[in-house]
Amino acid sequence: MDHAALTDLRTFYETFGDLPLPAGVRATETTLGGVPALDVRLPGRGAAAPAGTLLYLHGGGYTIGSARTGLPLAARLAAGAALNAVVLDYRLAPEHPYPAAVADALAAYEALVTERDPARVVLAGDSAGAGLALATVVAARDRGLPLPAAVAAFSGWFDLTASGASLTGKEAVDPVFDASDIVDYAATYLAGADADQPLASPLLADLSGLPPLLLQVGTYEVLLDDSTRLAARAAAADVDVLLEVYAGQAHVFQHHHGSEPTAARALESASAFLARAVAR
Repeated sequence: MDHAALTDLRTFYETFGDLPLPAGVRATETTLGGVPALDVRLPGRGAAAPAGTLLYLHGGGYTIGSARTGLPLAARLAAGAALNAVVLDYRLAPEHPYPAAVADALAAYEALVTERDPARVVLAGDSAGAGLALATVVAARDRGLPLPAAVAAFSGWFDLTASGASLTGKEAVDPVFDASDIVDYAATYLAGADADQPLASPLLADLSGLPPLLLQVGTYEVLLDDSTRLAARAAAADVDVLLEVYAGQAHVFQHHHGSEPTAARALESASAFLARAVAR
C-alpha cells in the first residue's frame, strides 16, 4: 500500500473517533497485557464488580484505526449491554505485520481473563477487528485459556484468501470497498505470510468449542460472504451462531446508529446478545 495513501486513510479514519459517546461515559488511557488501550466506564459504574467486560477490537484492515476510532461504537455497545469495556490499540501493519495484531489481542485477552471471570467477558469488533476477535478466541482455545461468554462481529473480515463470491458480486452496490481494496489490505497485513493460516483467516480455522457468535452484516458489502460462510461453518462445528443480515446496509453500518434506525436496531440486538451472554 502506498505510504501517502495510507497516511491519508489513517488521518481520515481518525474522524470516527469524533463521534459522540453515550452521556456520562468516561474513557481513560490504560494498558492491558502490555498493550495500550482505552478503559471505558459507564456512568456510576466503577472498577469494582462490573456486570461484565467487553474487549473491543477496532476495524481498519489491520492498517488503520486506533482505540480512539473504535471507542464510539464500543461505548454504545457496552452501554446498551450494561458492560464496562476495554478498546485495544493493537499494533498495525505495515509497521507491524501479521501476527502482531493477534499477539497483542491474545496478550490483552489473557490478562483480562486472569483478572476477571471469563464467564463475564465478551469480545466484539468490526471489520478486521471482528476477524481479530475470532482469531483471538481460536488462539485462546488452542492455548487452553478459558473462553469468553460470547463474540459479536460487525461486518467481519474473516477470509484473507479473498475467496468469497461477494467480493466481486457485490462490488456494484458496496459504497466503501471493491475486491482490489480487500486484496491490498490483506497483502499489507500479511507481508508475505500465507493467507490461509487459521489466525489470519479464521473462517478456515477449526471452530469447534467456540462460544456463541453473533454475526451482523449488510447486503451491500463485498464481505457479505465472509459472514454467511462463517455462520455455516460454525453451525457445522456445533457452535451456537446467530446471523443477522440487514438488507441494503453497507460496511459497518452500525457506525450510523445516531441517525439511522436500522443501525440503532442492530446495535440494540448486539447489546442484548452480549447482556444475555454474561447473565447466564
